[in-house]
Amino acid sequence: MIHAVGDLHGQIGELERALALIDAMGEAGAPVVFLGDYTDRGPDSRAVIERLIAGPEAGRDWIFLRGNHDRMFLRFLRFLRDGTVADPAIRSGKTWLHPALGGGRTLAAYGVRVPGDEVLSRLGQEPGHDADLARLLDAARDRVPAAHRAFLEGTRMFHEAGDQVFVHAGLRPGVPLDEQVEDDLLWIREPFLFDPRDHGPLVVHGHTAVDAPEHRDNRLNLDSGAGFGRPVTAALIDGRAAWCLTDAGRAPILP
Repeated sequence: MIHAVGDLHGQIGELERALALIDAMGEAGAPVVFLGDYTDRGPDSRAVIERLIAGPEAGRDWIFLRGNHDRMFLRFLRFLRDGTVADPAIRSGKTWLHPALGGGRTLAAYGVRVPGDEVLSRLGQEPGHDADLARLLDAARDRVPAAHRAFLEGTRMFHEAGDQVFVHAGLRPGVPLDEQVEDDLLWIREPFLFDPRDHGPLVVHGHTAVDAPEHRDNRLNLDSGAGFGRPVTAALIDGRAAWCLTDAGRAPILP
């Protein structure tokens, strides 16, 4: 058996609730896979990362996948000198700092004073805001701890566990796991979401927000919308069977 936790998006209270449910209703000693998107949109990405770092330090068997939002934050931290704030996988052209993506809220959680949404939506897209961007880059350099950067660098693209493969967004159907490309693992929606073929192991993923955990026989989506203020999902998985952990006990997630 193995546990999985869906997208967190800076929701520290929801992370603590999910961990409490695993301790109370989960399988003792079973590992926990976190499906990525620890940052952005929510109020306290810093506290989420701090809490996740503390788990393995306390002996917890926790596995951390990288989400597309984590990659955007990591790219910002990696390219502090040249101010890279865009991700080529974002078709709209919005940068990580755009309010729709939530990078500004992540920086604010680290104590960085960020400009208003109107300015944030233009940073990295329109000329005339170089000073604002330079200030954010300098502040991030000073305030984001090296341990948090190391945590993001150490996240995995996928995790195999017998009857399941865990990944943030999904898989390109028909492509072997070792040939999958990073952009698909972190960003894919179509054709993955509506492809009925058997991928071999059950694909456990997040990335695409749904109202409740969703089992589609060949895949299990645990992104229950924390990025939009909804509860985080903690699940227990055994083969292709899955249960949502709730205050009332284990609730089957049925296909």
